[in-house]
Amino acid sequence: MEADSNLTIVLLAMLAGAIRVSTPFLFVSLGECLTEKSGRINLGLEGTLVFGAMTAYAISYHSGSPWLGVLVAGFAGSLFGALHGYICKLPRVNDIAIGIALMLFGTGLAFFLGKAYIQPQAPRLPSIQLGGWSDNAQVQSALQINPLFLVGIALAVFLWWAFRNTRWGLIVRMTGDSAPAALAMGYSVNWVRFTATTVGGFCAGVGGAFLSLYYPGSWSEGLSSGQGLMAVALVIFARWNPLACFGAALLFGAAGALGPALQSIGVTQGYYFFNAAPYVLTLLIMIASTSPKRSLKGAPGELSITK
Repeated sequence: MEADSNLTIVLLAMLAGAIRVSTPFLFVSLGECLTEKSGRINLGLEGTLVFGAMTAYAISYHSGSPWLGVLVAGFAGSLFGALHGYICKLPRVNDIAIGIALMLFGTGLAFFLGKAYIQPQAPRLPSIQLGGWSDNAQVQSALQINPLFLVGIALAVFLWWAFRNTRWGLIVRMTGDSAPAALAMGYSVNWVRFTATTVGGFCAGVGGAFLSLYYPGSWSEGLSSGQGLMAVALVIFARWNPLACFGAALLFGAAGALGPALQSIGVTQGYYFFNAAPYVLTLLIMIASTSPKRSLKGAPGELSITK
């Protein structure tokens, strides 16, 4: 009986953790999915995520409005995305190298400007209580949903639909699969990729706002823990499918919640190993993705990793 109770607690804790932890992964992976669909890789989203987190926290602290912080964080992410897009359209520029440079720049700038916001408490984002129907405290906790999680789901569905059914979605896909074909149709490859990278940066900035304003809900220099880079692996694992990005984000979120869930029932031995589950999962996914038969299945043909 006790074993069943412990299992229920662990599962509910992992559900709650999956919903919370997956949200930044979801926004960053969707932004990267859009960027890569246009034929460009942006490894700088880790820096964008961190800078978005710092920006959101600072704006929320000074304005008293966490939602304004989310919006400004998105626009800050757009600036980083636009910078990446502009530099990458220059001749003989490698998008992977530029992404790494912007990752370091964004992270360093966030650390420099964010030192004044490590101690102050900023207003946090609210949550929607969907567990009021239950008297179980674990169920109520597991079903505390942040609106950004629902927005992320809607965005994943919209992108999946738009890539298949809208003109701009088909243009993005064509640009990512064959730049000569897009040029022959009269579309500017640089402009399409610039726009996709800018919007992708906006998504990453919003993901950073979730980190600082909801979970874990503070600003510190170690806030991201590499989630922006892991989201790139997540996109490969999801085969550039926005709906699959949502499922993969939940998987990564559940892996991240495994350690705290086991600690909640008194399992402390190997706690730090379980906390490393998302990184182990990323490593396993990247190893599995290097299979010659399927590593680039579904990848846009213009990505630098396919050439």
